[in-house]
Amino acid sequence: MLKPKSRWNVQQHKSEDDVKELCSELKISPLVASLLVRRGLNTASLAKNFLYEHENQCHDPYLLTGMDIAVNRIQQAIEAQEPILIFGDYDADGVTSTSVMMLTLKELGAIVDFYIPNRFTEGYGPNEPAFRHAYESGVKLIITVDTGISAVHEASVLKYLGVDLIITDHHEPGPILPEALAIIHPKLPDSSYPFKELAGVGVAFKLSQALLGKLPEHLLEFVAIGTIADLVPLVDENRYLVKRGLKKIRSSSRPGIKGLCKQAGIEQQTIDEETIGFTIGPRLNAVGRLDSADPAVHLLLSEDLGEAEMLAEEIDSYNKERQRIVASIADEAIQQVKDFYPIEDNSVIVVGQEGWNAGVVGIVASRLVEAFYRPTIVLSFDREKGIAKGSARSIEGFDLFKNLSTCREILPHFGGHPMAAGMTLKLEDVDELRARLNELAASQLSEEDFVPITSVDLEMSIKEVQLNALEELQLLAPFGTSNKKPKILLKDTTISQIKKIGANQSHLKLTLEHDGALLDGIGFHLGEKVDHISPHSKLSVVGELSINEWNNIRKPQIFLHDLAINEWQLFDYRGIKQVGKLKEMIPTSKWVSFNKQTSEKIKLTFSDQLHLIESVEQARSIEVDDQYLVLYDLPPSKELLTTLLNGKKPARIYAHFYKEASDFFSTIPTRDHFKWYYAFLSKKAPFDLKKYGDELAKHRGWSRETIDFMSQVFFELDFVKINNGFITLNTSSHKRDLTSSKTYQKKQEDLALEQELLYSSYQVLHSWLDECIRGSVEIEEEVERWI
Repeated sequence: MLKPKSRWNVQQHKSEDDVKELCSELKISPLVASLLVRRGLNTASLAKNFLYEHENQCHDPYLLTGMDIAVNRIQQAIEAQEPILIFGDYDADGVTSTSVMMLTLKELGAIVDFYIPNRFTEGYGPNEPAFRHAYESGVKLIITVDTGISAVHEASVLKYLGVDLIITDHHEPGPILPEALAIIHPKLPDSSYPFKELAGVGVAFKLSQALLGKLPEHLLEFVAIGTIADLVPLVDENRYLVKRGLKKIRSSSRPGIKGLCKQAGIEQQTIDEETIGFTIGPRLNAVGRLDSADPAVHLLLSEDLGEAEMLAEEIDSYNKERQRIVASIADEAIQQVKDFYPIEDNSVIVVGQEGWNAGVVGIVASRLVEAFYRPTIVLSFDREKGIAKGSARSIEGFDLFKNLSTCREILPHFGGHPMAAGMTLKLEDVDELRARLNELAASQLSEEDFVPITSVDLEMSIKEVQLNALEELQLLAPFGTSNKKPKILLKDTTISQIKKIGANQSHLKLTLEHDGALLDGIGFHLGEKVDHISPHSKLSVVGELSINEWNNIRKPQIFLHDLAINEWQLFDYRGIKQVGKLKEMIPTSKWVSFNKQTSEKIKLTFSDQLHLIESVEQARSIEVDDQYLVLYDLPPSKELLTTLLNGKKPARIYAHFYKEASDFFSTIPTRDHFKWYYAFLSKKAPFDLKKYGDELAKHRGWSRETIDFMSQVFFELDFVKINNGFITLNTSSHKRDLTSSKTYQKKQEDLALEQELLYSSYQVLHSWLDECIRGSVEIEEEVERWI
C-alpha cells in the first residue's frame, strides 16, 4: 500500500449524451468534450463561448459604478493640465496597473507621475504622509490602482486637503468605504458589472478603455502579466484579456518585455501562462519585496532596449536575493512551528520573528501551508515600533478575509481575499490573534480538512491518451485559478519500468502499461517514492497530460502529481545477508522473528520493533493491520505464518526469510538412497555411526547430515536400534511407509516451506502470501509422498 499525499476528489460522472453532443457540434475529441462538461460547459453555446474569443466577452467599462464620474474628472485634469498622481502597489499586479495608467494618461497628454509606497517604511496601501506630500507638490488628482479600497482615513485626509481621489481596486471591500470622488470596483455592493473577478490591472485597463474610447490593445501585455501573477480566476473577461495579452507578448517589441526574456533565458515566442506565473511574475514581484518597486515600473515603461536590459539585470539580482532570503526564513519558520506551535495543537499557524523580511513573508506563508497544510500567518516583528507586519495564506474551507474581519479591532490595517491577506497589528496582540483564529478554525474545520485536496477532472485509461486529443487540450488554455490545467486519474495500472533520475536521484521516471498500451511519466521531486513502490503492484496516478517532443518524435506523457497503491505490497529482500543494510533499506516497520536463536542475534539492533513468535497464540495476537511488516527469518511451519496473516490487512510485507543453513541444497535422500542404506546395514550391522559415519558419507558422496537423517527415520519406523552410536537392524519390525516418520515429515515440510517462501519467484510468493491474507490457505496440508 502507498497512501497518496492528498485527497483525490474525482469529479462526478457527467452525462455521456452531453459529451457526444459537444463532440458532434464542435468537432472536438471526447477528452476535451468530457472536460468541458465536467466544468459546467455542457451545451455547444457555452463551450463555444469558452473555447473561442468573442468581443462580447469584454464588457462595457461604463457598467462599473462611478466610471463616468472618474472619466469626466480625469479629462478635466488633462484639459487643465493639473498634475495627476498614480498611486500603485508594489506587487506585479500593482506594477502593471501603474504602467497601464501611466501609458494611458501620457497618451492623452496628461501631466502624470506615479508613486508606489515602500513596503518597509510605509507599509501596504495609501498612507497619510504620502498623500500630504503629494498635496504639497501640487497634485490635484490622485488615482489609486490595485489598492485603496481600505484607505478610509487616508481618503478623509485628501478630502480635507481638497485633493480629488479616484480609487480603482479589486480587493475585498470592507463594511465602510473611503470617501472618494469615485470608486471603480467590480465588487461594490451597488455594482451591476457582470464580472466580479478582475485583477487590479484589469480594473485599471477598464478605466483606460473608457478614457481612450476603445479597447487599448497595446496595453494587453500588462493585463496578461498582472492578471496571471495575481492568481485571479482565469474565466470570463479575465480569460479573454489574458488570451489576447499572451498573443501580444509573444510578438511584443517593448524593450521591457525583451529585457526580461533575455535575462530569464526564455524564448519570447513561447511565452505562456506558466512562463509568466513562474518566471516573469516572480521577478516583477521581487523588486517590491526587497526594496522600492519603482525599477519594475521603469522597466515596463522603458523605450530603450539598453536601459531595459540593465533594469532587467537589476531585477534578476533582486529575485535571486529574494530566493535566498525566502529559503532562510522558511527554515526558521518551520523550526519555530515544530518547537513552539506544533500542528497537533494549532489549527492555524501564526509565527513571527524580528529581522524577517516583511517583503517575502507571504511566500514563506505559502511554504508553510505546503509543509503543514494549515492556514498560516507569517509576521515580521518591529520591536522598536511595537508592530508586526505580515501576510497570510489559507486552505480550502477557511475564509481568511471573513475570519480576519472578526478581529478588526486588533487589525488596524488588513485586506485581501478568502485565500490570502496582508495585515499590520501591535506586537502585544499577536498572541490574541493566534488564539482567536485557532478558536474560529476549531469550529469550522474537521480533521479531514487538514489533508490537502487534489481535484481530479477525469478518470481515463491509457488507451484513451491519444496525441491528437492532447493537442486539442490547448483549446482550454490559458490555465490558472478557476480554470486549472486538467488533472486525470489512471487507475490500477501496471508498472512496466520505474527508476530514479536526476543529479540527486530526486525525480521519478516510469512507464505505465494497461491492456498493451504504454505511457511514460515524470514525477519531479518524487524520486523517493521509488523505494516505496513494488514493481509488481498496481499503481494509480494523478497528473497532467502533456506532449513530449524529443528528436522530432512527439508522444503523450504524464507529469505525475500524486501516486497511490490501494493493495498490500510485497518487497522481496530475500538474499540480503547484512542486517544493518537491510534495516537501512526498510522504513520504520514491525519486525517479526520466528526463531529465538535468530532473534537473540538482532534484538539489540531493533529493540521494541522486533517481535518473537513461537506459538500460534502469539502469531494470532500480533496486530499487523495497516502496518509495515518485516518477515525476518523463515518460520518453522506454515501454521505460524498463516496464523499471523490470516484475515489481516498489512500495508506492506518485506520478505527476508533468513535461515542459517538451508535444507534445500543439502543431499536429499531418495527411495534408492534408503534402499541402499538398508541393504548396507543388513550386511554391516552393527555399524559404528560415530566412528565410520563420515567415511560412509564420503564414500557415497553424501553429507554426514544425510546419514544421520536416514538413521533417525529408520529408528522412528522401528527398522533399526541405535545404542551408544551403534546402529543395528530390528529383525522383528513390520513394513511401514517412510512418511510415517516424524523426522521425514518435518524434512519434507521444511523443504516445501523453503521452496515456497525462500526460493520461489516473486509472483509465486506474492500469490501465496495473498492467499494467507485473504484466509484461503489451509493451515493443515497433506505432506507430499516422496516414496
